[in-house]
Amino acid sequence: MIEQQRTIKNLVSLSGIGIHTGTECTMTLKPAPENYGIKFVRVDLGGQPEIPAIVDNVVDISRGTTLAVGDARVHTVEHILAAAYGLKIDNLRVELDGIEPPIGDGSSRMYVDLLVKAGIEEQEAPKDYLIIDQTVMYQDEQRGIDIVALPLDDFRISVMIDYHNPALGSQHSSLFSLEKEFIEEYSSARTFCFLSEVEHLVNQGLIKGGDIDNAIVIIDKEMEQKELDQLLGKLHLEKNVVLGDNGILNNEQLRFKNEPARHKVLDLIGDLALIGVPLKAQILAARPGHKANVEFARQIRKLYQQKKLEKKYQFVKKEGVVFDANAILRILPHRYPFVLVDKIVDLKMGERVVGIKCVTTNEHFFTGHFPGQMVMPGVLILEALAQTSGILLINSIPDFENSLVYFMAINNAKFRKPVVPGDQLILEVDLVNQRSKTFQMKGKAIVDGELAAEAEFMAVVVPKENKKV
Repeated sequence: MIEQQRTIKNLVSLSGIGIHTGTECTMTLKPAPENYGIKFVRVDLGGQPEIPAIVDNVVDISRGTTLAVGDARVHTVEHILAAAYGLKIDNLRVELDGIEPPIGDGSSRMYVDLLVKAGIEEQEAPKDYLIIDQTVMYQDEQRGIDIVALPLDDFRISVMIDYHNPALGSQHSSLFSLEKEFIEEYSSARTFCFLSEVEHLVNQGLIKGGDIDNAIVIIDKEMEQKELDQLLGKLHLEKNVVLGDNGILNNEQLRFKNEPARHKVLDLIGDLALIGVPLKAQILAARPGHKANVEFARQIRKLYQQKKLEKKYQFVKKEGVVFDANAILRILPHRYPFVLVDKIVDLKMGERVVGIKCVTTNEHFFTGHFPGQMVMPGVLILEALAQTSGILLINSIPDFENSLVYFMAINNAKFRKPVVPGDQLILEVDLVNQRSKTFQMKGKAIVDGELAAEAEFMAVVVPKENKKV
């Protein structure tokens, strides 16, 4: 069944203090057109700059996720993004007259209630789901973090945390249905931190809007009441707060036995929203945090962009083929007799590409190179590598269709064995470095498992109408 995109029906607003910056902000949520996505708009800045909620715009993950475009920033976006994702809202304009959305009680429930109040309506365009059809893994061995996306024709998410703290213990939580569970079981799970972290966060210039009412503070160190009062004084809190005896500051009662684990689910959902499209996948995460979530979201977004490109150029899906000969003609400007790559069999955008060139007796250059002893010219092997590398750069060049990729330099070119009719050239190219419109790459041409040629080369991208390098 095709699902339609969704936005809200009416404009709604709320005001409050941001947890990290401590600044007042009014946030206004507005309906947005189809395929708009979610964008934060700084209406207090000149030109009212828009900041698309995509992982490419993440600039900081200090205890929250910060987005920026140019000098325009928005801090701590994960809770409002989680609310929108949990309600399956695709298009939303989030206007802010400050740098950070209101924190509320430290959960997403305030945003959820606001969105529900605004009303949700379906639009004409279908949802652009990213269907995970292969295992995607992120691992940080040093911090013991693992996040995995597995193929599933639905969206499920499971999180495990273990902070070795008696008040917390090992916890896990699994969300199986956004429609049935998100609002009541997850949206009200509050953010948390440890008492030992509070002074460090204050010294970092964070939690300026921190309050006993917008976070759960877990006691993980011995402290006298006098020390606590001095610490809270740094936050300019005048409330009476006690250490208590249940392991949580002020004897705060958890809304769920595993509320911290549920909040980690909430944070992960908010950070996964930065992929830019909803997922169909099973997500398993052990000890996740914003840094890991964002890096994982980068991997998934790169996969999404690649699949989008494949769909754009490769009309017929073929097993083991990323782009066939017809797709290559749609991508490259080259034409007969100078198309020197037949198909692309592997592509990791911005990293690596593998192409195939099947060398046959019918190649036009064999007429003169050499009569009676057919050998593929080394310079054409390099050209085959260059054409393959052009495909690698599709997503790195904003206006690819109207651009040309020119050689600037070829270094350390070596030819190890002749290439003759009947050989299949496996063309492997890795992107080494990118600076603006200049790219450094390293390529290898392999025949029957043996290196036939290799080179390092530099290329520059120019508009098609510009004939000068």
